[in-house]
Amino acid sequence: MDAGTPAVTARSAPGRLLAVLAAFDHAHPALSLTEISRRAGLPLTTAHRLVSALTEWGALERDPSGVYHVGLRLWEVAALAPRGLALRQVALPYLEDLYEATHENVQLAVRDGSEVVYTEWLSGRSAVGVHIRVGARWPLHVTGVGLVLLAHGDSALREAYCAGPLVSCTAHTITDPVRLRRVLAEVRRTGVAVSSRQVTEDALSVAAPVRGPGGAVVAAVSVVVPHADARVPVLAPAVRLAARGISRALGWHPEPRTP
Repeated sequence: MDAGTPAVTARSAPGRLLAVLAAFDHAHPALSLTEISRRAGLPLTTAHRLVSALTEWGALERDPSGVYHVGLRLWEVAALAPRGLALRQVALPYLEDLYEATHENVQLAVRDGSEVVYTEWLSGRSAVGVHIRVGARWPLHVTGVGLVLLAHGDSALREAYCAGPLVSCTAHTITDPVRLRRVLAEVRRTGVAVSSRQVTEDALSVAAPVRGPGGAVVAAVSVVVPHADARVPVLAPAVRLAARGISRALGWHPEPRTP
């Protein structure tokens, strides 16, 4: 199996099917049968049988050149995920409003384990280097949305994450667990996260939490702007407003403030 290919056990029949699907990723959206066999760690005959079954069901599609792609049937199934396309449909009007207010890169993301997964991205006018696309994954501590989701996770998640290795993308990436704990506490206190030059040297993101009906944080929304002329005090209220709108659309009702 190639380095970077998701680890999926291929011992059971379901495991072999998942290994075939896991052979596809953003760097490998189109694969030949031989490539699928190699990346999935399966014999060619086994890969051929499984690929044929997945193609017949619609999970894979074969183009005229004989190369396979992920099929639309998987898109239909993914649309049922409450944290995927369903969340995107609710959030999109508010994300578009945030884009119109800022004309900068706008993103929506959810947490999957120790990573943040981007479910929507509206590209802004600035030339800031944004290494994001729908479906992309990043460690939680390096992005604004990731800091929000980590800050509002349970204490066990935060402690386990801070105790683990903190990968570095730039010289500004937070790699000190003590500092990370302080940053997470500040995110919970202020309601926004600011990630400055952690992924690229020229970008800054401002993010806020999206809450579900019970009040738990289920997603995060952010704006990514050039670091050089970032105006956090102006961006933060706009991002908070968008996150609050999405939360209300999801059924969240804020508790009335105590006088």
